[in-house]
Amino acid sequence: MSLIRDTLLALTAPRRLVPLALVSVPLVAAQHSLSRDPLAMPLGVLMCLAFALLGPYLWRRVAAPHGRIAPLGLLAYAASGALVVAILAVAIPRALGIGLTLLTGRESVFVSLALFWVGGWGLGRDIEFEAGLAREQARAEALAREAERAQLLALRGQLDPHFLFNTLNAIAEWCRTDGEVAERAVLQLSSMLRTILAGVPLAAWPLQRELDLCRDLFALHLIRDPNLFTLRIEGDPGDLQIAPLLLLPLAENAVKHGPAAGHRGAIELRVARDHDGARITLDNPGPYRGPRDGSEGLPTVHRRLALAYPEGRATLTLESTPHGTRATLRLPAARPAVRT
Repeated sequence: MSLIRDTLLALTAPRRLVPLALVSVPLVAAQHSLSRDPLAMPLGVLMCLAFALLGPYLWRRVAAPHGRIAPLGLLAYAASGALVVAILAVAIPRALGIGLTLLTGRESVFVSLALFWVGGWGLGRDIEFEAGLAREQARAEALAREAERAQLLALRGQLDPHFLFNTLNAIAEWCRTDGEVAERAVLQLSSMLRTILAGVPLAAWPLQRELDLCRDLFALHLIRDPNLFTLRIEGDPGDLQIAPLLLLPLAENAVKHGPAAGHRGAIELRVARDHDGARITLDNPGPYRGPRDGSEGLPTVHRRLALAYPEGRATLTLESTPHGTRATLRLPAARPAVRT
């Protein structure tokens, strides 16, 4: 039934329906004007409908059942066409006492048979080509989505070692100077890593979890030096779902290029929700000097935003403020497009 429905839907497409009408209407009109029997016109309509509907279906079902022509299928298609034409052009006219008509004359029967064979072949192949193209396009889109997922996972994998190595280097230094601080840092880091590893394969997770992860990162830095910076996190994330690990590299940069670079002050993370999504701002006391050569964090975030939120629906901007640098992340209310 699906093949019948698929064939009928394909035949109703304007690019096929219009040519069919341009061929069928003159044939029916000629059948009516050149034949004396009043039943000639209904018979012509029936034959045109049968040729237009049965021909393509039989080609797809019998001659090329899987998109490939089968030799035995061709013979079966030819026999089926001959049977249909014999019924319509010979058996029915004789049963109803219809005399010779344009489409059912002795010579015309062979023309009708040729029309059935050629018309069914052309329409059936065209429909099958279109269906095959649609299947290939769907397959290509699926492969593109898989490539996006692989690229997104690779970008996340690039982020995680970057954060891990920086933190382990800091813990190694703390081990030489303060064992208690190092122990607390290891416990804090292990908690963060569990969260990060849980987020890597996900397409989305709550913004609240991302904020908690950033809070843990800031706390990890403050273990060693409680006076390194002051922290303020404001705003209600609600139930917004975002691509995981988007804020973490921004939080890393806020510490690295702010307080850790000698610019002590406040780090402020704010979330503002509206019907379009969320606006997240992260301020740090370090001066903004533009993109840094060799930087991986921000380019990674830009690439991940392009993958998870296509068509520019999410943006990241950096700007200078009177008190330092501000990163602004705008995220839509819709879930990320990439699924894992």
